[in-house]
Amino acid sequence: MTRRQKDLHRVLSLFLVLWMVETVSGARGPFTGTHMSSPFSASDVKQTPTADCREVCGLNVSDRCDFIRTNPDCRSEGGYLNYLEGIFCHLPPNLLPLAVTLYAFWLLYLFLVLGVTAAKFFCPNLSAICTLLKLSHNVAALPPGHRFLHGGRVPDLHRALPGQSHACMGYLGLYVFYVLTVVVCTWLYRWQRRRSLVYSMPGTPEMLSDSEVEPVSSNSYDYSEEYRPLLFYQETTAQILARALNPLDYRKWRNKSVYWRALKVLKLPVEFLLLLTVPVVDPDKDDGNWKRPLNCLHLVISPLVLALTLQSGAYGIYEIGGLFPVWAVVVIVGTALAAVTFFATSNSEPPRFHWLFAFLGFLTSALWINAAATEVVNILRSLGVVFRLSNTVLGLTLLAWGNSIGDAFSDFTLARQGYPRMAFAACFGGIILSILHGAALPSALVARPPRAAGLEPDGLLVWVLAGALGLSLVCSLVSVPLQCFQLNKVYGFCLLLFYVTFLVVALLTEFGVIHLKSV
Repeated sequence: MTRRQKDLHRVLSLFLVLWMVETVSGARGPFTGTHMSSPFSASDVKQTPTADCREVCGLNVSDRCDFIRTNPDCRSEGGYLNYLEGIFCHLPPNLLPLAVTLYAFWLLYLFLVLGVTAAKFFCPNLSAICTLLKLSHNVAALPPGHRFLHGGRVPDLHRALPGQSHACMGYLGLYVFYVLTVVVCTWLYRWQRRRSLVYSMPGTPEMLSDSEVEPVSSNSYDYSEEYRPLLFYQETTAQILARALNPLDYRKWRNKSVYWRALKVLKLPVEFLLLLTVPVVDPDKDDGNWKRPLNCLHLVISPLVLALTLQSGAYGIYEIGGLFPVWAVVVIVGTALAAVTFFATSNSEPPRFHWLFAFLGFLTSALWINAAATEVVNILRSLGVVFRLSNTVLGLTLLAWGNSIGDAFSDFTLARQGYPRMAFAACFGGIILSILHGAALPSALVARPPRAAGLEPDGLLVWVLAGALGLSLVCSLVSVPLQCFQLNKVYGFCLLLFYVTFLVVALLTEFGVIHLKSV
Protein backbone atom coordinates (compact mmCIF):
# COMPACT_ATOMS: atom_id res chain seq x y z
CA MET A 1 0.00 0.00 0.00
CA THR A 2 1.46 3.37 -1.09
CA ARG A 3 1.71 6.42 1.16
CA ARG A 4 -1.09 8.15 -0.74
CA GLN A 5 -3.38 5.18 -0.25
CA LYS A 6 -2.57 5.14 3.47
CA ASP A 7 -3.45 8.84 3.78
CA LEU A 8 -6.74 8.26 1.98
CA HIS A 9 -7.37 5.28 4.25
CA ARG A 10 -6.89 7.43 7.39
CA VAL A 11 -9.06 10.25 6.07
CA LEU A 12 -11.89 7.83 5.35
CA SER A 13 -11.49 6.28 8.81
CA LEU A 14 -11.67 9.67 10.52
CA PHE A 15 -14.77 10.49 8.50
CA LEU A 16 -16.42 7.29 9.73
CA VAL A 17 -15.56 8.17 13.33
CA LEU A 18 -17.14 11.61 13.01
CA TRP A 19 -20.23 10.11 11.40
CA MET A 20 -20.58 7.62 14.25
CA VAL A 21 -20.37 10.43 16.80
CA GLU A 22 -23.13 12.34 15.03
CA THR A 23 -25.30 9.22 14.71
CA VAL A 24 -25.01 7.73 18.17
CA SER A 25 -25.17 11.07 19.96
CA GLY A 26 -28.76 11.24 18.81
CA ALA A 27 -29.63 7.79 20.07
CA ARG A 28 -31.40 9.30 23.03
CA GLY A 29 -31.92 12.81 21.89
CA PRO A 30 -34.70 15.20 22.78
CA PHE A 31 -37.34 13.40 20.75
CA THR A 32 -36.82 9.92 22.12
CA GLY A 33 -39.90 7.82 22.54
CA THR A 34 -41.79 4.87 21.20
CA HIS A 35 -45.13 6.60 20.78
CA MET A 36 -44.06 8.74 17.83
CA SER A 37 -45.73 9.07 14.46
CA SER A 38 -42.48 10.35 12.96
CA PRO A 39 -39.05 10.38 14.59
CA PHE A 40 -37.93 13.46 12.71
CA SER A 41 -40.33 16.10 14.02
CA ALA A 42 -41.82 17.06 17.33
CA SER A 43 -43.37 20.39 16.42
CA ASP A 44 -46.91 19.07 16.57
CA VAL A 45 -46.67 17.82 20.14
CA LYS A 46 -49.12 19.72 22.36
CA GLN A 47 -48.23 20.56 25.92
CA THR A 48 -50.92 19.35 28.32
CA PRO A 49 -51.00 19.69 32.09
CA THR A 50 -49.70 16.53 33.73
CA ALA A 51 -49.97 15.06 37.19
CA ASP A 52 -47.07 13.61 39.13
CA CYS A 53 -46.73 9.92 38.26
CA ARG A 54 -46.09 9.08 41.93
CA GLU A 55 -49.72 9.89 42.69
CA VAL A 56 -50.74 6.57 41.13
CA CYS A 57 -50.13 4.76 44.40
CA GLY A 58 -52.77 6.92 46.13
CA LEU A 59 -55.52 6.13 43.60
CA ASN A 60 -58.05 3.33 43.62
CA VAL A 61 -56.86 0.07 42.12
CA SER A 62 -59.36 0.35 39.25
CA ASP A 63 -58.05 3.80 38.25
CA ARG A 64 -54.32 3.11 38.32
CA CYS A 65 -54.02 1.54 34.88
CA ASP A 66 -55.84 4.39 33.10
CA PHE A 67 -53.74 6.90 35.01
CA ILE A 68 -50.49 5.23 33.91
CA ARG A 69 -51.58 5.02 30.26
CA THR A 70 -52.92 8.56 29.93
CA ASN A 71 -50.50 10.57 32.06
CA PRO A 72 -47.51 11.83 30.03
CA ASP A 73 -45.40 11.98 33.17
CA CYS A 74 -45.56 8.19 33.40
CA ARG A 75 -44.18 7.60 29.91
CA SER A 76 -40.64 6.34 29.62
CA GLU A 77 -37.95 8.25 27.77
CA GLY A 78 -37.25 5.55 25.20
CA GLY A 79 -36.89 1.86 25.91
CA TYR A 80 -38.82 -1.17 24.74
CA LEU A 81 -40.74 -2.24 27.85
CA ASN A 82 -43.28 -0.23 29.84
CA TYR A 83 -42.46 -1.29 33.38
CA LEU A 84 -45.07 0.89 35.09
CA GLU A 85 -47.81 -0.52 32.89
CA GLY A 86 -46.61 -4.03 33.73
CA ILE A 87 -46.95 -3.33 37.45
CA PHE A 88 -50.26 -1.45 37.52
CA CYS A 89 -52.08 -2.93 34.49
CA HIS A 90 -51.07 -6.57 34.15
CA LEU A 91 -50.52 -7.67 37.74
CA PRO A 92 -52.89 -7.55 40.73
CA PRO A 93 -51.89 -5.31 43.65
CA ASN A 94 -51.09 -8.24 45.92
CA LEU A 95 -48.32 -9.30 43.52
CA LEU A 96 -46.49 -5.98 43.73
CA PRO A 97 -43.60 -7.48 45.80
CA LEU A 98 -43.22 -10.20 43.15
CA ALA A 99 -43.07 -7.58 40.38
CA VAL A 100 -40.44 -5.57 42.27
CA THR A 101 -38.39 -8.74 42.82
CA LEU A 102 -38.56 -9.67 39.13
CA TYR A 103 -37.53 -6.17 38.14
CA ALA A 104 -34.59 -6.37 40.53
CA PHE A 105 -33.38 -9.63 38.95
CA TRP A 106 -33.86 -8.20 35.46
CA LEU A 107 -31.84 -5.17 36.56
CA LEU A 108 -28.97 -7.39 37.68
CA TYR A 109 -29.07 -9.26 34.38
CA LEU A 110 -28.89 -5.97 32.48
CA PHE A 111 -25.75 -5.16 34.46
CA LEU A 112 -24.36 -8.49 33.24
CA VAL A 113 -25.28 -7.55 29.66
CA LEU A 114 -23.45 -4.24 30.03
CA GLY A 115 -20.35 -5.93 31.37
CA VAL A 116 -20.19 -8.58 28.64
CA THR A 117 -20.81 -6.07 25.86
CA ALA A 118 -18.16 -3.66 27.12
CA ALA A 119 -15.50 -6.28 27.84
CA LYS A 120 -15.73 -8.57 24.82
CA PHE A 121 -17.09 -6.38 22.03
CA PHE A 122 -16.94 -2.63 22.65
CA CYS A 123 -13.43 -2.31 24.10
CA PRO A 124 -11.73 -4.68 21.59
CA ASN A 125 -13.20 -2.76 18.66
CA LEU A 126 -12.25 0.56 20.26
CA SER A 127 -8.69 -0.73 20.72
CA ALA A 128 -8.62 -1.86 17.08
CA ILE A 129 -9.74 1.59 15.92
CA CYS A 130 -7.04 3.26 18.03
CA THR A 131 -4.44 0.92 16.53
CA LEU A 132 -5.74 1.52 13.02
CA LEU A 133 -5.74 5.32 13.30
CA LYS A 134 -2.64 5.40 15.56
CA LEU A 135 -4.52 7.55 18.05
CA SER A 136 -3.27 8.51 21.47
CA HIS A 137 -5.50 7.16 24.21
CA ASN A 138 -6.13 10.68 25.50
CA VAL A 139 -7.43 11.72 22.07
CA ALA A 140 -9.35 8.48 21.60
CA ALA A 141 -11.39 9.25 24.70
CA LEU A 142 -12.76 12.46 23.12
CA PRO A 143 -15.24 11.91 20.29
CA PRO A 144 -15.12 8.13 19.85
CA GLY A 145 -14.71 7.43 23.56
CA HIS A 146 -17.80 6.18 25.25
CA ARG A 147 -19.81 9.15 26.41
CA PHE A 148 -21.96 9.15 23.30
CA LEU A 149 -22.78 5.50 23.88
CA HIS A 150 -25.86 6.34 25.85
CA GLY A 151 -26.88 9.46 23.98
CA GLY A 152 -26.02 11.73 26.89
CA ARG A 153 -26.20 11.75 30.65
CA VAL A 154 -28.41 14.83 30.55
CA PRO A 155 -30.53 14.41 27.40
CA ASP A 156 -33.28 16.70 28.72
CA LEU A 157 -31.27 19.73 29.79
CA HIS A 158 -32.40 21.56 26.66
CA ARG A 159 -35.90 21.53 28.18
CA ALA A 160 -34.64 23.19 31.34
CA LEU A 161 -32.54 25.81 29.53
CA PRO A 162 -34.35 26.41 26.23
CA GLY A 163 -33.81 30.17 26.12
CA GLN A 164 -30.17 30.38 27.16
CA SER A 165 -28.80 30.49 23.60
CA HIS A 166 -25.89 32.82 24.40
CA ALA A 167 -24.71 30.65 27.28
CA CYS A 168 -25.04 27.54 25.12
CA MET A 169 -23.01 29.07 22.30
CA GLY A 170 -20.37 30.02 24.86
CA TYR A 171 -20.32 26.43 26.09
CA LEU A 172 -19.98 25.18 22.52
CA GLY A 173 -16.92 27.39 22.09
CA LEU A 174 -15.52 26.11 25.39
CA TYR A 175 -15.91 22.50 24.23
CA VAL A 176 -14.18 23.22 20.92
CA PHE A 177 -11.33 24.88 22.84
CA TYR A 178 -11.10 21.82 25.11
CA VAL A 179 -10.86 19.39 22.19
CA LEU A 180 -8.29 21.51 20.36
CA THR A 181 -6.21 21.83 23.52
CA VAL A 182 -6.04 18.05 24.00
CA VAL A 183 -5.30 17.35 20.33
CA VAL A 184 -2.65 20.07 20.01
CA CYS A 185 -0.94 19.13 23.28
CA THR A 186 -0.83 15.48 22.20
CA TRP A 187 0.67 16.46 18.85
CA LEU A 188 3.28 18.67 20.52
CA TYR A 189 4.17 15.88 22.94
CA ARG A 190 4.69 13.40 20.10
CA TRP A 191 6.69 15.93 18.08
CA GLN A 192 8.94 16.64 21.05
CA ARG A 193 9.41 12.96 21.71
CA ARG A 194 10.38 12.21 18.12
CA ARG A 195 12.80 15.14 18.14
CA SER A 196 14.43 13.93 21.35
CA LEU A 197 14.81 10.43 19.88
CA VAL A 198 16.49 11.82 16.77
CA TYR A 199 19.09 13.75 18.77
CA SER A 200 19.61 11.09 21.41
CA MET A 201 22.92 9.28 21.69
CA PRO A 202 23.17 5.66 20.44
CA GLY A 203 23.55 4.39 23.97
CA THR A 204 20.59 6.34 25.29
CA PRO A 205 17.56 4.14 25.89
CA GLU A 206 14.51 5.04 23.90
CA MET A 207 11.58 6.79 25.54
CA LEU A 208 8.51 4.85 26.41
CA SER A 209 5.88 4.44 23.78
CA ASP A 210 2.67 6.44 24.01
CA SER A 211 0.61 3.29 23.89
CA GLU A 212 -0.24 1.47 27.07
CA VAL A 213 0.92 -2.10 27.40
CA GLU A 214 -1.82 -4.54 28.22
CA PRO A 215 -1.09 -6.45 31.43
CA VAL A 216 -0.78 -10.17 31.15
CA SER A 217 -3.57 -11.81 33.09
CA SER A 218 -3.21 -15.18 34.72
CA ASN A 219 -6.58 -16.18 33.22
CA SER A 220 -5.68 -15.24 29.65
CA TYR A 221 -4.02 -18.51 28.69
CA ASP A 222 -4.67 -19.41 25.06
CA TYR A 223 -5.93 -22.98 25.09
CA SER A 224 -6.02 -23.11 21.29
CA GLU A 225 -2.21 -23.29 21.15
CA GLU A 226 -2.19 -26.47 23.24
CA TYR A 227 -4.81 -28.18 21.10
CA ARG A 228 -3.56 -26.99 17.68
CA PRO A 229 -3.70 -29.93 15.17
CA LEU A 230 -0.38 -31.21 13.84
CA LEU A 231 -1.71 -31.84 10.35
CA PHE A 232 -3.14 -29.13 8.12
CA TYR A 233 -6.95 -29.16 8.19
CA GLN A 234 -9.18 -26.94 6.07
CA GLU A 235 -12.49 -26.08 7.73
CA THR A 236 -15.62 -25.79 5.69
CA THR A 237 -17.75 -22.61 5.65
CA ALA A 238 -20.40 -24.25 7.82
CA GLN A 239 -17.80 -25.34 10.39
CA ILE A 240 -16.30 -21.85 10.53
CA LEU A 241 -19.74 -20.36 11.15
CA ALA A 242 -20.60 -22.90 13.86
CA ARG A 243 -17.28 -22.38 15.65
CA ALA A 244 -17.53 -18.59 15.42
CA LEU A 245 -21.03 -18.58 16.93
CA ASN A 246 -20.13 -20.92 19.79
CA PRO A 247 -19.53 -18.82 22.94
CA LEU A 248 -18.42 -21.82 25.02
CA ASP A 249 -14.91 -23.22 25.05
CA TYR A 250 -15.27 -26.81 26.24
CA ARG A 251 -11.55 -27.12 27.10
CA LYS A 252 -11.70 -24.06 29.33
CA TRP A 253 -15.03 -25.26 30.82
CA ARG A 254 -13.37 -28.35 32.29
CA ASN A 255 -10.71 -26.34 34.12
CA LYS A 256 -13.00 -23.76 35.75
CA SER A 257 -14.81 -23.63 39.07
CA VAL A 258 -18.51 -24.12 39.68
CA TYR A 259 -19.03 -20.40 40.23
CA TRP A 260 -17.43 -19.60 36.87
CA ARG A 261 -19.62 -22.20 35.15
CA ALA A 262 -22.81 -20.87 36.70
CA LEU A 263 -21.94 -17.33 35.63
CA LYS A 264 -21.02 -18.58 32.16
CA VAL A 265 -24.43 -20.22 31.77
CA LEU A 266 -26.05 -16.84 32.44
CA LYS A 267 -23.74 -15.18 29.92
CA LEU A 268 -24.29 -17.71 27.12
CA PRO A 269 -27.51 -16.18 25.67
CA VAL A 270 -26.01 -12.68 25.75
CA GLU A 271 -22.72 -13.76 24.22
CA PHE A 272 -24.45 -15.73 21.45
CA LEU A 273 -26.66 -12.74 20.57
CA LEU A 274 -23.68 -10.39 20.55
CA LEU A 275 -21.57 -12.78 18.47
CA LEU A 276 -24.41 -12.89 15.96
CA THR A 277 -24.82 -9.11 15.74
CA VAL A 278 -21.44 -7.50 16.58
CA PRO A 279 -18.26 -8.07 14.52
CA VAL A 280 -14.94 -7.95 16.38
CA VAL A 281 -11.63 -7.07 14.73
CA ASP A 282 -8.44 -8.22 16.48
CA PRO A 283 -5.25 -6.67 15.02
CA ASP A 284 -3.10 -9.02 17.11
CA LYS A 285 -4.26 -12.03 15.10
CA ASP A 286 -2.82 -12.83 11.70
CA ASP A 287 -6.25 -12.93 10.08
CA GLY A 288 -7.64 -10.04 12.17
CA ASN A 289 -10.36 -12.38 13.49
CA TRP A 290 -11.79 -12.69 9.97
CA LYS A 291 -14.69 -15.17 9.87
CA ARG A 292 -16.04 -15.04 6.33
CA PRO A 293 -19.53 -16.54 6.81
CA LEU A 294 -20.15 -14.73 10.11
CA ASN A 295 -18.82 -11.39 8.88
CA CYS A 296 -21.05 -11.63 5.82
CA LEU A 297 -23.94 -12.33 8.15
CA HIS A 298 -22.95 -9.24 10.17
CA LEU A 299 -23.43 -7.08 7.07
CA VAL A 300 -27.14 -7.94 7.26
CA ILE A 301 -27.78 -8.20 10.99
CA SER A 302 -25.61 -5.36 12.37
CA PRO A 303 -27.23 -2.59 10.27
CA LEU A 304 -30.63 -4.04 11.19
CA VAL A 305 -29.71 -3.81 14.88
CA LEU A 306 -28.61 -0.21 14.35
CA ALA A 307 -31.96 0.66 12.76
CA LEU A 308 -33.94 -1.04 15.52
CA THR A 309 -31.97 0.44 18.43
CA LEU A 310 -31.63 4.09 17.37
CA GLN A 311 -34.24 5.93 19.43
CA SER A 312 -35.63 2.56 20.57
CA GLY A 313 -36.62 1.55 17.02
CA ALA A 314 -38.36 4.78 16.03
CA TYR A 315 -36.15 5.12 12.96
CA GLY A 316 -36.39 1.44 12.05
CA ILE A 317 -40.19 1.28 11.93
CA TYR A 318 -40.53 4.61 10.14
CA GLU A 319 -42.21 4.04 6.77
CA ILE A 320 -40.70 5.79 3.76
CA GLY A 321 -43.55 7.47 1.91
CA GLY A 322 -45.96 5.67 4.22
CA LEU A 323 -45.35 2.39 2.37
CA PHE A 324 -41.93 0.82 2.95
CA PRO A 325 -40.30 0.60 6.42
CA VAL A 326 -36.70 1.59 6.92
CA TRP A 327 -35.73 -1.76 8.41
CA ALA A 328 -36.75 -3.54 5.19
CA VAL A 329 -34.53 -1.23 3.14
CA VAL A 330 -31.65 -1.93 5.52
CA VAL A 331 -32.14 -5.70 5.14
CA ILE A 332 -32.21 -5.51 1.33
CA VAL A 333 -29.08 -3.37 1.10
CA GLY A 334 -27.27 -5.48 3.71
CA THR A 335 -28.15 -8.71 1.92
CA ALA A 336 -26.75 -7.35 -1.34
CA LEU A 337 -23.50 -6.30 0.35
CA ALA A 338 -23.22 -9.65 2.13
CA ALA A 339 -23.68 -11.56 -1.13
CA VAL A 340 -21.01 -9.52 -2.92
CA THR A 341 -18.60 -9.90 0.01
CA PHE A 342 -19.18 -13.64 0.30
CA PHE A 343 -18.41 -14.38 -3.36
CA ALA A 344 -15.53 -11.88 -3.57
CA THR A 345 -13.57 -13.12 -0.53
CA SER A 346 -12.17 -16.38 0.81
CA ASN A 347 -12.18 -18.11 4.17
CA SER A 348 -8.41 -18.08 4.64
CA GLU A 349 -7.48 -14.47 3.85
CA PRO A 350 -9.22 -11.31 5.11
CA PRO A 351 -10.10 -8.66 2.53
CA ARG A 352 -8.44 -5.24 2.43
CA PHE A 353 -11.62 -3.57 3.69
CA HIS A 354 -11.79 -5.78 6.78
CA TRP A 355 -10.88 -2.75 8.97
CA LEU A 356 -14.37 -1.36 8.29
CA PHE A 357 -15.83 -4.11 10.46
CA ALA A 358 -14.11 -2.54 13.50
CA PHE A 359 -16.20 0.61 13.04
CA LEU A 360 -19.35 -1.41 12.43
CA GLY A 361 -18.73 -3.51 15.54
CA PHE A 362 -17.89 -0.45 17.62
CA LEU A 363 -21.10 1.31 16.60
CA THR A 364 -23.28 -1.79 17.09
CA SER A 365 -21.86 -2.60 20.53
CA ALA A 366 -22.26 1.06 21.53
CA LEU A 367 -25.95 0.97 20.68
CA TRP A 368 -26.39 -2.33 22.52
CA ILE A 369 -24.94 -0.64 25.62
CA ASN A 370 -27.22 2.32 24.99
CA ALA A 371 -30.28 0.07 24.81
CA ALA A 372 -29.35 -1.80 28.01
CA ALA A 373 -28.57 1.44 29.86
CA THR A 374 -31.93 2.88 28.78
CA GLU A 375 -33.75 -0.13 30.24
CA VAL A 376 -31.76 0.26 33.47
CA VAL A 377 -32.86 3.89 33.78
CA ASN A 378 -36.50 3.01 33.09
CA ILE A 379 -36.49 0.25 35.71
CA LEU A 380 -34.97 2.52 38.33
CA ARG A 381 -37.46 5.25 37.52
CA SER A 382 -40.34 2.76 37.85
CA LEU A 383 -39.03 1.63 41.23
CA GLY A 384 -38.87 5.27 42.27
CA VAL A 385 -42.54 5.70 41.37
CA VAL A 386 -43.52 2.55 43.26
CA PHE A 387 -41.66 3.65 46.39
CA ARG A 388 -42.90 7.25 45.92
CA LEU A 389 -39.47 8.84 45.96
CA SER A 390 -39.33 12.56 45.29
CA ASN A 391 -37.88 13.80 42.01
CA THR A 392 -34.87 15.23 43.80
CA VAL A 393 -34.10 12.02 45.68
CA LEU A 394 -34.71 10.01 42.52
CA GLY A 395 -32.36 12.22 40.52
CA LEU A 396 -29.65 12.13 43.19
CA THR A 397 -29.72 8.35 43.59
CA LEU A 398 -31.43 5.93 41.22
CA LEU A 399 -31.48 7.97 38.02
CA ALA A 400 -27.94 9.26 38.56
CA TRP A 401 -26.66 5.71 39.08
CA GLY A 402 -28.64 4.37 36.15
CA ASN A 403 -27.44 7.08 33.77
CA SER A 404 -23.83 6.44 34.79
CA ILE A 405 -23.82 2.65 34.84
CA GLY A 406 -22.86 2.36 31.18
CA ASP A 407 -19.92 4.71 31.70
CA ALA A 408 -18.83 2.77 34.76
CA PHE A 409 -18.73 -0.59 32.97
CA SER A 410 -16.90 0.89 29.98
CA ASP A 411 -14.32 2.68 32.14
CA PHE A 412 -13.71 -0.32 34.40
CA THR A 413 -13.28 -2.60 31.41
CA LEU A 414 -10.87 -0.25 29.65
CA ALA A 415 -8.78 0.15 32.81
CA ARG A 416 -8.65 -3.60 33.48
CA GLN A 417 -7.64 -4.31 29.88
CA GLY A 418 -4.64 -2.00 30.16
CA TYR A 419 -5.95 1.41 29.05
CA PRO A 420 -6.20 3.47 32.26
CA ARG A 421 -5.44 6.79 30.57
CA MET A 422 -8.22 6.30 28.05
CA ALA A 423 -10.67 5.44 30.82
CA PHE A 424 -9.61 8.39 32.98
CA ALA A 425 -9.78 10.84 30.06
CA ALA A 426 -13.24 9.59 29.13
CA CYS A 427 -14.49 10.31 32.66
CA PHE A 428 -14.04 14.03 31.96
CA GLY A 429 -14.39 14.21 28.18
CA GLY A 430 -17.58 12.18 28.26
CA ILE A 431 -19.34 14.49 30.71
CA ILE A 432 -18.42 17.55 28.65
CA LEU A 433 -19.67 15.96 25.43
CA SER A 434 -22.91 14.84 27.06
CA ILE A 435 -23.67 18.38 28.27
CA LEU A 436 -22.76 19.69 24.82
CA HIS A 437 -25.30 17.67 22.85
CA GLY A 438 -27.78 17.50 25.72
CA ALA A 439 -27.98 21.22 26.45
CA ALA A 440 -25.82 23.43 24.25
CA LEU A 441 -26.57 22.21 20.74
CA PRO A 442 -30.35 21.72 21.06
CA SER A 443 -30.76 25.11 22.75
CA ALA A 444 -28.60 26.89 20.21
CA LEU A 445 -30.30 25.28 17.20
CA VAL A 446 -33.90 25.88 18.27
CA ALA A 447 -35.25 28.70 16.11
CA ARG A 448 -38.24 29.69 18.25
CA PRO A 449 -37.64 28.43 21.79
CA PRO A 450 -40.56 28.03 24.18
CA ARG A 451 -40.83 29.84 27.47
CA ALA A 452 -37.60 29.53 29.39
CA ALA A 453 -37.64 27.58 32.65
CA GLY A 454 -34.54 28.78 34.42
CA LEU A 455 -32.89 27.31 37.47
CA GLU A 456 -34.03 28.46 40.91
CA PRO A 457 -30.94 29.51 42.89
CA ASP A 458 -32.88 30.47 46.02
CA GLY A 459 -32.97 26.94 47.43
CA LEU A 460 -30.21 25.61 49.64
CA LEU A 461 -30.04 22.32 47.71
CA VAL A 462 -29.06 24.11 44.49
CA TRP A 463 -26.09 25.68 46.27
CA VAL A 464 -25.13 22.31 47.77
CA LEU A 465 -25.13 20.69 44.32
CA ALA A 466 -23.18 23.51 42.65
CA GLY A 467 -20.73 23.81 45.53
CA ALA A 468 -20.02 20.07 45.65
CA LEU A 469 -19.42 19.93 41.90
CA GLY A 470 -17.11 22.94 41.95
CA LEU A 471 -15.21 21.71 45.00
CA SER A 472 -14.69 18.28 43.45
CA LEU A 473 -13.29 19.74 40.23
CA VAL A 474 -11.02 22.17 42.08
CA CYS A 475 -9.67 19.41 44.33
CA SER A 476 -8.87 17.25 41.32
CA LEU A 477 -7.32 20.22 39.52
CA VAL A 478 -4.99 20.81 42.45
CA SER A 479 -4.25 17.27 43.66
CA VAL A 480 -3.64 15.57 40.31
CA PRO A 481 -0.72 17.84 39.25
CA LEU A 482 0.71 17.66 42.78
CA GLN A 483 0.87 13.86 42.38
CA CYS A 484 2.67 14.28 39.03
CA PHE A 485 -0.36 12.69 37.37
CA GLN A 486 0.41 9.37 39.09
CA LEU A 487 -2.91 8.57 40.76
CA ASN A 488 -3.03 6.04 43.57
CA LYS A 489 -5.65 4.37 45.74
CA VAL A 490 -5.68 7.25 48.21
CA TYR A 491 -7.00 9.57 45.50
CA GLY A 492 -9.73 7.07 44.62
CA PHE A 493 -10.80 6.58 48.23
CA CYS A 494 -10.89 10.35 48.74
CA LEU A 495 -13.23 10.72 45.75
CA LEU A 496 -15.50 7.97 47.06
CA LEU A 497 -15.57 9.57 50.52
CA PHE A 498 -16.33 12.94 48.96
CA TYR A 499 -19.23 11.49 46.97
CA VAL A 500 -20.74 9.72 49.99
CA THR A 501 -20.47 12.91 52.02
CA PHE A 502 -22.07 14.95 49.26
CA LEU A 503 -24.92 12.46 48.88
CA VAL A 504 -25.66 12.42 52.62
CA VAL A 505 -25.60 16.23 52.85
CA ALA A 506 -27.80 16.60 49.76
CA LEU A 507 -30.38 14.10 51.04
CA LEU A 508 -30.44 15.67 54.49
CA THR A 509 -30.96 19.06 52.85
CA GLU A 510 -33.82 17.71 50.74
CA PHE A 511 -35.52 16.19 53.79
CA GLY A 512 -35.19 19.46 55.73
CA VAL A 513 -32.75 18.22 58.36
CA ILE A 514 -30.18 20.75 57.13
CA HIS A 515 -31.79 24.12 56.45
CA LEU A 516 -31.12 27.82 56.61
CA LYS A 517 -32.27 29.69 59.68
CA SER A 518 -35.21 31.92 58.96
CA VAL A 519 -34.66 35.59 59.74
